[in-house]
Parts: sequence; structure tokens; C-alpha cells
Amino acid sequence: MPLFDRKDKSRYATFTRRTLIMSGGMTAVLCALGGRLYQLQIRDGDLYRTAAEDNRVNERLVAPPRGRILDRFGIELANNRRNYRLLLVAEQASGGTEKALDSIARVIQLTDQQKKRVLHDIAMNKKFVPVVVAENLSWDEFALINQHLPYLPGVQPDVGETRSYPFGAEFSHLLGYVAPVSLDDKQKAGDDADPLLDLPGFRIGKRGIEKAYDAEVRGQAGASRVEVNAYGRVIRELSSDPARPGKDIYLTIDRELQHFTDQRLAGESAACVVMDAQTGDVLALSSTPGYDPNLFNVGISNDEWKQLTTDDHKPLINKAVSGEYPPGSTFKPAMALAAMQNGLKDLTVNCSGAMQLGNHLFHCWAWKKGGHGHVDLKRGIQVSCDVFFYEVARRLGIDKMHEAAVALGFGNRTGIEIPGERPGFMPSTEWKLRRTGIPWQVGDSLSAGIGQGYVIATPLQLCTLAARIASGKAVTPRLAHVVGGMVQPRAEAAPLPFSAEAFDAVRTGMNLVTNVPGGTAFAWRIAEAGLEMAGKTGTAQVRVISKAERASGVKKDAQLPWALRDHGLFIGFAPVQQPKYACACIVEHNAPPHPQVQVARDVLRFAQQRDVLGLKTAYPVNAAQAATAGERT
Repeated sequence: MPLFDRKDKSRYATFTRRTLIMSGGMTAVLCALGGRLYQLQIRDGDLYRTAAEDNRVNERLVAPPRGRILDRFGIELANNRRNYRLLLVAEQASGGTEKALDSIARVIQLTDQQKKRVLHDIAMNKKFVPVVVAENLSWDEFALINQHLPYLPGVQPDVGETRSYPFGAEFSHLLGYVAPVSLDDKQKAGDDADPLLDLPGFRIGKRGIEKAYDAEVRGQAGASRVEVNAYGRVIRELSSDPARPGKDIYLTIDRELQHFTDQRLAGESAACVVMDAQTGDVLALSSTPGYDPNLFNVGISNDEWKQLTTDDHKPLINKAVSGEYPPGSTFKPAMALAAMQNGLKDLTVNCSGAMQLGNHLFHCWAWKKGGHGHVDLKRGIQVSCDVFFYEVARRLGIDKMHEAAVALGFGNRTGIEIPGERPGFMPSTEWKLRRTGIPWQVGDSLSAGIGQGYVIATPLQLCTLAARIASGKAVTPRLAHVVGGMVQPRAEAAPLPFSAEAFDAVRTGMNLVTNVPGGTAFAWRIAEAGLEMAGKTGTAQVRVISKAERASGVKKDAQLPWALRDHGLFIGFAPVQQPKYACACIVEHNAPPHPQVQVARDVLRFAQQRDVLGLKTAYPVNAAQAATAGERT
């Protein structure tokens, strides 16, 4: 074969192999492309169509209106009002954002802090997204903005809704307030958190009923489906589902009674609770001074916050449920029930003004007067004889006292439907040994027997004590009556582990306190027939009286600085024959003539006689009677 034939065949074979390789490669590439196209368009087509639709259509949450909170007669205590707001769209603001803010500041007041916040929010969002400049504007401010709107490019007036508390400080401790969602709130909510918590500007309950029933009054979010372009700008709204408003809550509170109670406590650091003695419905829950909950909704200033936190009357503390005080002599009715139930109903003690225990002298409040003489249980309550109840405590021992006190509501939370309730404390032998390693002493029992020492209670617990004595049942306080149209169920109060004879004796003693001369509250009784109250006065010491001071003369509270004066307490129920209302009142660091008794008297009288309007019908203080009444009871 000629040489050139062999060369041609070799070249042809090489060309054929290369062609096959290239053809195979091209075929593989085309197959891969075809397979990928099949995956994208056929197998995963629905997935990518959905993703593309999501990029084109956004679903946005719509905040629901918050439910109302009303009193037992339908008066709105918390509702929603119009929120006049001012928005700014950065891309429409000619001359820049800072110039636009300066223009707005010439129409309404804007602080440097507000301007910094707006600039920060604009930097964190796209230029076409409206940013809130100011909210909760007055109608005059809103009208001025609308009047100057042609000269304010990029500015958008807006009307929304915000929470409102029409009675201000009067219900601040009861209702609480709403405020923006914090990072801590989101963390506590966990993975199942309501999507509304991520909505800018959304507010939730922070205290009181607003917090306890936040899930119910919050409502359910609506949704708005909008079409957006590649930059996220809204083109049009496609559809919308309206939000579902929150549930309304009807409380057991009587707004008129609460208002009257707040007026009577005005200027004092005090608390007063009024309950239906038969059902436990809380009719008034007052703690003074209060604060304006609207401040926390619209934004509280540094000066306002400093004023609230430095006030020695502690306006941020709900003293009715969170204030813990030695109950003083208001604890003696509980001791009397324990004495009756443990065979001491016929106990008689000779009070000479003090009881000697070892080398320590336990004084009666009437020690300078030579004591009370012969005292039985009923008279012991009437004149508030410390020596009588020292002897009761010595004979009973702390564990029997503890058992009776717990049955009457001491030492545990009542379970009222607002957060922040404190449990108080009722000691026992086991507690002291475990806590201090020191056995319980008889002297500890004597102090506890007159409501001092380790014993502490809240005004709500003291009102529960008064209601349980009045009714003979283990009534518990409650605030929520109807939630979302549904009446809240409650179990019938169980009977208490005390005999009818024991209750009769204690009620008689409390009647003697207020309605018979010699009683520690006789000077401030309710005089109208059929409206009489029964009660028990009390004093809680806040300082230790030294032997030297006793020898030279104990200073009266009126002679001491405010912070060193004793607390004044009173518990009572009315009317005496068929008790309907129970009350407990404490005035911190008070001075005679016993304002806590006068407040409780006027409140119980008002509750029974609803045509009494305002303070003009409150009893005047009779200085002559006050001088003859007990000074420390």
C-alpha cells in the first residue's frame, strides 16, 4: 500500500475519534441541560412558581384593636382612641431627611432624641418605607401639620389607634399599662410566639389586668396581601383579611366606689381594699399615690421616670397586693378564733400594762395607764389588750397559731388575677429552725400574737380575713367577672374550720370595737341605724422603742419624722347584722387621729348608701373624741 494511503487513513481515524468525543461531550451537556430544565420546569415547577409568587406577593400582618376593660356596670376603664401620627418617606423628602425634620420642627415640637431615632430608623429601612416621626399628637398639632402639608414633601399624616386610660392614675395599679414589645418579652414567648410581637410599634400588657389577660384582649392579627416590585415597593393590594378585635373584660370593680376610695386616700401613701364579703368580688382596689398609665403608652420622659422612682410614697408599687406589713392588732381576731377553737373561750387575764417573760418585759399599749384590768376574749378585742393576746399566744404556741392563720388567708397568695401579688408570711417552729438553726422561743410567739415579729400580710389578705370572719366561709378575692362574653366560673366557698360560737364571739368583739364606748374605734363609728360597721384597729411599728425612750416618755407619731411613724391599719365589715362588705385599709406612717379608720368608715358607708356623692358627707374628725380613743391600738 502506498505510503500516502496509510497517512490518509490515520488522519481519518484521528478525526473520527475527536468527532465522536466532541459529539459525546455535546450530547452529555445537552442531556444535563435538558435534565436540569426538566427538574426546574416539570418536577420542581410548582416549588419555583410558589417562590416566584412569594417574591411578587407579600403577606403583611394587620394589628387588631385591643379589647376594652370595663367595670361591673359597663363603664370603660381602658379603651382605644385615635392616634394621630406623622410619617416620613425619605425618598420623597426634597433636600434630604434632616432638612425635612427641621421643617417639621418649625410646625410641631421635635426633640433631638426624636430626630436621632427617625434618622436611625430611616437608615435601617428602604427609602420608600414610611417611618414614624411622632405619634399621639394633639388635634391642634395634627391640624397644623395638615395645614402646612403642601410645604412638607415626604410627610404623611396618619390616623391609627392607641390604648387609652380615661381615669388616669385612679386605676393605674389595677389595670397596669401597655408598652412596646421588648427583646425579653420575645424570648419569654419562645418558639410559639405570636407573630404580632414582631410587628413594629405593637404594644402588649406590662402590668395589672393588661398583663394578666394580654392574650385575651390582644385579639388576632389580620392579613393584607400586596403586590410588590423587585425592590419591595407596594404596587397594589390584592386581598385582605380583617383582624379580630380582642375580647372585652368586665371586672367586679365598682368605678364609683374606687373613685371615692381614691379621693379619701389622696395625699397619703396608702392602700384600701373593699370586697363583697359573701362572694369575694373585689369592689375597690386602691393604692395611692398612683401614676398615669398613659405615659407608658405615649412615651415617658426621663424627668417623669425619675420623679416616679424617687418619690418616697412609692407610686409604682401596688401596695394593696404587693405591700407587706406587720398586721399589728388587726391580727388579733385571727388569734381570738384560734383561742376559741382550742378551748380558751373562757380565758380571763389581768392586764397590769405588761407581761414579764424571763428578764424581758412585753408591754401593752396601755402600759402607761396601768393596763386594762380584767379582760376576757371579747373585751380583749374591744380594747385591743396586748397582754390578753400575749397570754393566748403563750398557751397556743406558734404551730396552732399558724394553722388558724393559714385557714384565714395568711401566709399564701390569694390567687387574685393580677401579677405581682406577694404571699405575706406566717412563721412556724419548723421554719425558724430550718432558716436560722435556732429553736422557736416563747417570746417569738408573744410578738406574733399581736401581729408583730415575723408575721407580715398584704392589705388584700387583711380584707380577705375580714370577709372570712364576716361570712364564715373561705371566700377568695376575684377581679374578672366576664371575659369575651363568658362568665368566669368559680367554686363555692368552703366552710372554715371554726365553730359558729367562735365566729359569733369574734364578731361581737369587733362590734364592741366600733359601736360601744371604750372601743378603740368608737369615735369613728357609722352612726346611721342599719349601716353600722364592726372592725378592728391596728398599729404596725416601723422602729424599735428603746428602754431609755420608754423611761423618758415615748414620742407620739405626730412628733416624729414621717418615715419613722407607725403604720395605721383597720379591718372591718358592714352592716353588722348581715355583713355584705368587707374592707381593709392601711395608711403608711400615719399620725392620729387614725385616718385609716375614718377612710374605711366612709368607704363602707358609701358602699351601703350609694346616693352619698363626694367627700362633703364624710364624717368630720371630732378632736375631743379622738383624744379619748386609744392612741396605739
